[in-house]
Amino acid sequence: MAVDYAVIVVYLAGMLAMGWWGMRRARSKSEFLVAGRRLGPSLYSGTMAAIVLGGASTIGGVGLGYQYGLSGAWMVFTIGLGLLALSVFFSARIARLKVYTVSEMLDLRYGGGRAGVISGVVMWAYTLMLAVTSTIAYATIFDVLFDMHRAVAIVLGGSIVVAYSTLGGMWSITLTDMVQFVVKTIGVLLLLLPIAVVKAGGFSEMKAQLPTEYFDPLGIGGETIFTYVLIYTFGMLIGQDIWQRVFTARSDRTAKWGGTVAGTYCLAYALAGAVIGTAAKVLYPKLGSPDDAFATIVKDELPVGVRGLVLAAALAAVMSTSSGALIACATVANNDIWSRLRGRALDGERDEVKGNRAFILLMGLAVIATAIAIDNVVEALTVAYNLLVGGLLVPILGGLVWKRGTVHGALASVVVGGLAVIVLMATYGILANEPVYYGLLASLAAYLVVSLATPATDAAVLTAWRERLAGRSPELASEPVATPQ
Repeated sequence: MAVDYAVIVVYLAGMLAMGWWGMRRARSKSEFLVAGRRLGPSLYSGTMAAIVLGGASTIGGVGLGYQYGLSGAWMVFTIGLGLLALSVFFSARIARLKVYTVSEMLDLRYGGGRAGVISGVVMWAYTLMLAVTSTIAYATIFDVLFDMHRAVAIVLGGSIVVAYSTLGGMWSITLTDMVQFVVKTIGVLLLLLPIAVVKAGGFSEMKAQLPTEYFDPLGIGGETIFTYVLIYTFGMLIGQDIWQRVFTARSDRTAKWGGTVAGTYCLAYALAGAVIGTAAKVLYPKLGSPDDAFATIVKDELPVGVRGLVLAAALAAVMSTSSGALIACATVANNDIWSRLRGRALDGERDEVKGNRAFILLMGLAVIATAIAIDNVVEALTVAYNLLVGGLLVPILGGLVWKRGTVHGALASVVVGGLAVIVLMATYGILANEPVYYGLLASLAAYLVVSLATPATDAAVLTAWRERLAGRSPELASEPVATPQ
C-alpha cells in the first residue's frame, strides 16, 4: 500500500498548494466568490462536471448499480439531465445577471422584500447539509486507505477542503476542481470501468450470472425515476452551488455550451458507475451494503498504484462537491443573511474578501462538527433537497419565465411550499415521496393564486430586470472586463 499512500499524499499536498496559489489571485469580491467571471469553456466545463459529480454520484452511483444493475444509473443520469436543462434554457440569462446568489436574483426580479431573505435561509440550510453529507464521505475513503477512525477522517478531509477554500475562494476551488475532474476521468472512466468489466468476465458473463432485471433500463422503478427527476433534475436548476459556478463563466455562450458538455459528461459517468456496480455484484454477490461495492472492488481487484489513483478519484469527487457547497453556504450566509441583518454592506472590496474568507472558515468548522455529530446522511440530504425543491423551485423558475409573478406570490410560494414539505415529512416520513410531490404542488398553487390576486410588479422593476437579463444594466459597468483564460 506504500505506493497507494504516496499517490494520495501527493494529491492532497497538491490541493493545498493550489489553494495557496489561488490566494494570490483572489484580490476582490468578484475574484474570490466567482473567479472574476473569467472562466473559459475548458475550465468551466471541467469544474462544473466536478462539482455535480460528488461522492454520492461516485460511491452511491456504484452502490445503486450493485443493487439494481444498469437502471442504477438513473440517479446520476437525472443530475446530468438537470445540468443540461439549466445550460440550454437558463444559464445564459443567469450569467448575464452578474449577481452572486440566488436570493439576489429574486430581489432583482421581484423588487426586493422578504422573499429574498427567506429564500436565503432555505438556501443556506440546503448548502450546509450538502457540504455536511459530502464531508461525511471522507470517512469511507480514509477507512479503506488507513483504517482511520471516522471522526479523524472527517476532520482530516474537511480541514484540507476548508484550508484551500478559505485561502483562495473560487479561484482555488476552480483549480482544484479541474485537477479533480481529470483524476476522476482517469480513475473511474479509463481505469476502474474497464478493469471491473474484465474482472467480472465481460458483459456476456455478467448477463449469465445476474437476473435479467439487472439489465432492464427501468428496473429501478418508474416512481423512483420520477422522484429522482423532481429532486435532482429540478434541484440542479436552482441550487446556489450550481448557480455560483454559472456566475464564473466569462460569457453567456460559455455558460450554455460549456455546461452542455459537462451535462453530457455526467450522463456517461452515470452509466459507468452503474456498470461498475453491476460488475461488483458478479464478483461480490453478498456484500453487507451496496455502498461497500466501490471500496471493495477498488481494494481487492486493482493493482498497486492504480488502486491509489482510483481512491484519489473518489476523494476528488467528494472534495469537489464539498468545496463547492462550502463556498456556496458561506456566500449565502454572509451576503444574503448576515449583511441583511446588519443592514449595511461591508466597506470596500478588500473588506468583502476578508469577510467572505472568514465566513468560509466559520461555515467549514460548522460543517466538520455537524458531519461528526450526524447519524443518517440520506435523511439529512433528503430534507435539504425537499426544502430546496418544494420551497424555491417555483418562485425562481417562475420569475425567469412568467412576468406576472409578484413578490407576494414568491413569498407565499416559499412559505407554503416549505411548510408543506416539513408537515408532510413529519406525516409520511422523511424518505417518503409524498412531501416533495405535494409540497411542490402547494408551492405552485400559492404562487399562481397570490400573484394573480396582488398588484403586478412595478413596471420600473420589470424594465430594470429585462435590462439586467440582456446584460445592458448600468450597474454592470463596475464589473471587471473578462479576459481570456
